[in-house]
Amino acid sequence: MAGETEARAPYDEMHAPDGSVRPHFAIMARRLAALGPGELDERQRTLERFFLLQGITFTVYGAESSTERIIPTDLLPRIIPADEWSRIEAGLVQRLQALNLFLADIYGERMILKDGVVPRELVLGAPSYRREMQGLYVPHQAYANVCGSDLIRQEDGEYAVLEDNLRVPSGVSYMLANREASKRTFPGTFRLAGVRQIDRYPDLLLSTLRSMAEWRPNPQVVVLTPGVYNSAYYEHAYLARLMGAPLVEGRDLVVHDNMVYMRTTTGLRRIDVIYRRVDDDFIDPLTFRRDSSLGVPGLFNAYRAGTVVMCNAPGTGVADDKAVYAYVPAIIRYYLGEEPILPNIETFLCREPAQLSHVLANLDKLVVKAVGASGGYGMLIGPHASAAQREEFAQALKADPANYIAQPTIQLSTAPCLIDGEVDSRHVDLRPFILSGDKITVTPGALTRVALRKGSLVVNSSQGGGSKDTWVLAGPGDDLS
Repeated sequence: MAGETEARAPYDEMHAPDGSVRPHFAIMARRLAALGPGELDERQRTLERFFLLQGITFTVYGAESSTERIIPTDLLPRIIPADEWSRIEAGLVQRLQALNLFLADIYGERMILKDGVVPRELVLGAPSYRREMQGLYVPHQAYANVCGSDLIRQEDGEYAVLEDNLRVPSGVSYMLANREASKRTFPGTFRLAGVRQIDRYPDLLLSTLRSMAEWRPNPQVVVLTPGVYNSAYYEHAYLARLMGAPLVEGRDLVVHDNMVYMRTTTGLRRIDVIYRRVDDDFIDPLTFRRDSSLGVPGLFNAYRAGTVVMCNAPGTGVADDKAVYAYVPAIIRYYLGEEPILPNIETFLCREPAQLSHVLANLDKLVVKAVGASGGYGMLIGPHASAAQREEFAQALKADPANYIAQPTIQLSTAPCLIDGEVDSRHVDLRPFILSGDKITVTPGALTRVALRKGSLVVNSSQGGGSKDTWVLAGPGDDLS
């Protein structure tokens, strides 16, 4: 199957198989035809100047050059028609509903484990499972308040979920910044196309966070960051500013009598909701890693006492574990009694001896991922790897098979990009952002990530990827305000 999948041509977002321009891309195609290469280059420079002036950066650790970089951003937007987006939206709502119910269950009565739908040892043995969360109340059963699911479009044109990001998903600031840049570089085309707005995301995020502390008349929200050296610090500061919420580090907070306070110049101010961008291990040195200097001593006890809410809830990572991912369709059927609207990619669990044998025999055709890794690290893309790299991964698989999953090499769809002054196709994926509190909301836009290196399938910015704006076109009844 993997070999057959790899042999098929990728789906072209702009052009139909006969070479004609797809209807939803027609307005952009006409604009591109009217612009010369010099004009496109100048607009690309305008976009890059905008990012530079805004200080929109990310950090690459271990790079030989300066680690602080402006994220590579492509000039040309990806365009999604209204009917396609409706299906994406329904599928994402369904998926997050089921994953929140799954988290409530495994930290509650564990019925899904008792019924054998998901292997008990797979969940309880996952590094991201937090026994400290057992039996704790989470408002609205909304464990994952911010989710960034990665979608790809398969060769047949159908969207599928590649992975879910439920811990501290990042990238929404780039989605918002790409939109601002896009409006500057294609203002007329943007207006004529009827693009749905994403500007309200910060307000929706703040509303979602406040809904998690409904018992307080005016909940105080803060954004907890690991600090300026974190790769996503720009995003933490950006979102805090847009929400009008204080940006704090662990040293700015203190716990008294199981209540959390923020130090201010006028004294202590009580905190009700913490939008944390700090990983579970580091949020409280008294409960988790004792060597953490990023967290707040006693924070988890305050959380357990119900005087403060952390978003996303600790322990949500077990639901986006790459091995648990294989069971999400079954999780949807179990809790909702529905068939998944958005399918998974076929996944081989190396913990299963028969599937491990298949993976070892087909390393040249498969993508192998470490269960706990992210950001494009700990991954082997078999068709693009050397024999030595495949052998190295084979040894790692044999030594610790439970730590790996494998999937067929999917030819990500391609979208037009401006490369060295010419319009050329590059592989893309899609990261929409879903908010969950008293209700679930899908932002009508997304971060489109681009593999800027020709032929590459790796879209992560840490691995040479970039991003572009995503235009979701309005359908009948959609609000453009």
